[in-house]
Amino acid sequence: MTPPTAPTSPRQAGHTDIASGDWIDRHAPARLRPYLRLARLDRPIGTWLLLFPCWWSAALAAGGPPGAELARLFVLFAIGAVVMRGAGCVVNDILDRDFDARVERTRGRPIPSGQVSVRQALAFLALLLLAGLLVLVQLDPAAVALGVLSLLLVATYPLMKRITWWPQAFLGLTFNWGALLGWAAVRGEVGLPALLLYAGGLFWTLGYDTIYAHQDKEDDARIGVKSTALRLGERSGTWVAAFYAAAFALFLLAGLAAGLPGWWPAALLPAGLHLAWQSRDWRPDDPADCLAKFRSNRWFGWLVLAAILAGGLA
Repeated sequence: MTPPTAPTSPRQAGHTDIASGDWIDRHAPARLRPYLRLARLDRPIGTWLLLFPCWWSAALAAGGPPGAELARLFVLFAIGAVVMRGAGCVVNDILDRDFDARVERTRGRPIPSGQVSVRQALAFLALLLLAGLLVLVQLDPAAVALGVLSLLLVATYPLMKRITWWPQAFLGLTFNWGALLGWAAVRGEVGLPALLLYAGGLFWTLGYDTIYAHQDKEDDARIGVKSTALRLGERSGTWVAAFYAAAFALFLLAGLAAGLPGWWPAALLPAGLHLAWQSRDWRPDDPADCLAKFRSNRWFGWLVLAAILAGGLA
């Protein structure tokens, strides 16, 4: 299928999450701008959502006050999250280029708009994967093995919207892999707290990505793309609240299994209240509100991390 003619610039699109006049427009060389947008460096929320499970798990596994080794892991995970989130976006955009050209929010992306060819995108992907490998080999061998396994999820997740109404579940399996990786990087194995954290992250992702998917539900229904937004429909608000409740409960259990102090539930409460606010105030038919609520999960990530670090200090 040949994509229809797209806007010559992302800023000419209608409802879009590509901002105009941002730091890329102001500071990046013109030839690099499409690649920086292809890796979503202009929209860091996805990097945060990929990074936080790594940080949570590493901090939980460290089991004490933050030290130099934990700081080193935090830096490595931050670099890895930027690189691998970019790689995942490139894979997604290559596979979805025809779909993206037919959806208002995505038709201005670099590939469907013609700013980057598929061949150029593949070369960029190879560069990102090489950078990710250089970061990965700095970790414990168990973490290296888990990192290699994660590539199966990265490669297959973009296809799930074609075959299941629950692609958000597969995104959860992919984006929260760091909950296993962070624990293994510290302890050389995968423990029960990491598994509980991973399960909690899956439900967290089901919640926030269902919110995100409501931006595109009309276009998705028209072109035949599946999502939890379409599957759950008017019941999405109830389901998102249930997903978030399950996530909070599993995060709570992860901290208890890791031996955090008795006041851990109170430390985690602000994060739970944030999820409650999201599900209560979310307006599913307002794309701008969907995007704002989705992006607010960055603050949830910081609240959980602060609670874990406080428990470690105790």
